[in-house]
Amino acid sequence: MSDNNKIIFVNMITNLAKTETPFKITFSKPRHKNKEITNVYVKPSIIKNEIQYSFTNRYRYKDEVKNYTAGQLAEVINNLLETMFFNAVSFSDTKEVSFLQSKKGVGTVLTKYHKTPVGIELSHDHEKTRYISANSQWLIDLGLATQEGKIYNKAQDKFKQINKYVELLAHLLIDYPIDKNIKIADMGSGKGYLTFALYEFLIKTKNLRCRMTGYEIREDIVTLCNQVALKNEFVGLNFQQKSIEDTIVDDVDMVIALHACNIATDMAIVKGIQAGSQYIIVAPCCHKQVRSAMKHENDLTPILKHGIMEERQAELLTDGIRSLMLEAYGYKTQIFEFISTEHTSKNIMITGVKKTGFNPDMIEKIEKIKILFGIDYHYLQKSMEEWENNKGA
Repeated sequence: MSDNNKIIFVNMITNLAKTETPFKITFSKPRHKNKEITNVYVKPSIIKNEIQYSFTNRYRYKDEVKNYTAGQLAEVINNLLETMFFNAVSFSDTKEVSFLQSKKGVGTVLTKYHKTPVGIELSHDHEKTRYISANSQWLIDLGLATQEGKIYNKAQDKFKQINKYVELLAHLLIDYPIDKNIKIADMGSGKGYLTFALYEFLIKTKNLRCRMTGYEIREDIVTLCNQVALKNEFVGLNFQQKSIEDTIVDDVDMVIALHACNIATDMAIVKGIQAGSQYIIVAPCCHKQVRSAMKHENDLTPILKHGIMEERQAELLTDGIRSLMLEAYGYKTQIFEFISTEHTSKNIMITGVKKTGFNPDMIEKIEKIKILFGIDYHYLQKSMEEWENNKGA
């Protein structure tokens, strides 16, 4: 019975596709083993003059779109209903059809009719919707776009990175109250591309009141960024000439450090924890400290004798322990791909959102990992221990 009802539902969708009748579908109620994708949304799209169907996978911090032809629909929908979701509902014209599954595998098909047709727009080939528009004046001022608002060819990858970055933080801040100020410290802000992008999004799209400071050691870049901020009337954005180590942050809601080299990432995390920041976002660069501190003698040593393998293992350990340290101090963490390796090899982002108090169990797990891989110390853990000792003195 469950299979028959699922067949009825899937056949209905494939028939709509065969007759090129517009429809959309929402998949919901994730199965227990589906821990990543919260929903899938389906809608028709015209791609290269052909009707295809765009499946938007909604993750907690990002969206991922995949397109399929009408002939592929049955297989894809069956897989989603068997392995990922219990429920699906389709809309076409005035008809709404739901397929509901119980945890025991019993399926039900329900049909409703609406007086008003459901609006289903066929999206055509066009430039993707961007969080940051190519004609933003600061993009022109910083040399990424022409006066006409066209991104230079050499800046296309950077523009993709800018929009991906804002998309990730948009999901992270989705529940942030609009009546609350947000204070941000962006450490190692560099040329300011991502700093300006986030600030513009927060004040213009999220309508938040934002105070944001970018910290950078190069005087000429700090001067340029302050001039651009002033020109664009970004009154809550400023830049200061300071290293991450010398930066003092108090009472900030968010600490950011993107592509800070080696232990500079750890310094930024330490300052974020010490400041009681609600959000900590880092995209680490090189991972030299842990690799030099590794003196392993375990079952993996025969593999790690190869330099490239030891280097990659050190990267995993460095960022893994960073995540555990954040969890030790009450942060819920996520580690994910910041931007595709097609554009940069430095593509990992770690986010922490303050949720609870100190959790000593995480420290025990870190100690076991350090023993296994013969790690003398991890800079982040050592710095926090020194801070705790000084605080208690």
